[in-house]
Amino acid sequence: MRPRKVPLRKCVACQLMMPKRELIRVVRTPSDEVEIDLKGKKAGRGAYLCGKASCFKLARKSKALDRALKLPVGDDIYDSLENQFAAVEDEFLAAKELDQDEA
Repeated sequence: MRPRKVPLRKCVACQLMMPKRELIRVVRTPSDEVEIDLKGKKAGRGAYLCGKASCFKLARKSKALDRALKLPVGDDIYDSLENQFAAVEDEFLAAKELDQDEA
């Protein structure tokens, strides 16, 4: 039996290729709202970030999300995303550890 192929994605900030399940997806919905998508199932254009606060800060400084989402992301949206990012960071890290334990 062949091993399953693990989909890889690149963090828009640090440019590291990682398995898709180890990254946080930021999505631009069809109604041009920008939000965090932990499940990876929401419709829209997505960009991936590592689960580290330093990567989020680098993406904000370099405007990496603007380029990846093809939408100018304002400071108010970055502030909102930063609050969401801090709120889901613990949940994301716990899910990541659980996935590693199962493997």
